[in-house]
Amino acid sequence: MRCGLVIMEIAHMPARQRFIFSIDDLPNARGNSAELSFHDGSPDAFAAQFQEALREPTLWQRWKAMQPDPDAVDPALGMTDAAATVEAQQSDVHVRVILKSSLPHAIIRHRLTLLIGKHWTLRDVSAA
Repeated sequence: MRCGLVIMEIAHMPARQRFIFSIDDLPNARGNSAELSFHDGSPDAFAAQFQEALREPTLWQRWKAMQPDPDAVDPALGMTDAAATVEAQQSDVHVRVILKSSLPHAIIRHRLTLLIGKHWTLRDVSAA
C-alpha cells in the first residue's frame, strides 16, 4: 500500500520547466518585508539567494511565522525543489534570470515576490 502511494505522488509531480525572468534595477529591487528581502545588488548573489529559497524551506518558514495565523497557512506553499537551479546575467541595467525547477509557478512567484517584490517580469516558460 505504501509503495502505491509513493508511485502516485511521483506521477503527480510537475514536469521540470525553464522560466526566464527579467529584473530592472536589481540593486533597488526589494520585497515588502525588510526581514525577507534580497539585500545585495549583484546578479550572482541574487541567483544564490533565490536558488536557496527554492531548494530550502527557510525563507518560506520565516514568512509563515510572520503571518497572523501561521497554522492556517497552506503547507503546500512550503514545497521545495532540491534540484532547482538559478542563473542570473547582467546586461546594462537589466538582469536576466534563468530558473529550472519542477515547482509550480505559484510557488516560484511567491518566493520571488518575497525577495524582490514585483520588480520582475516573466518572459518565457518552456520545458527544461
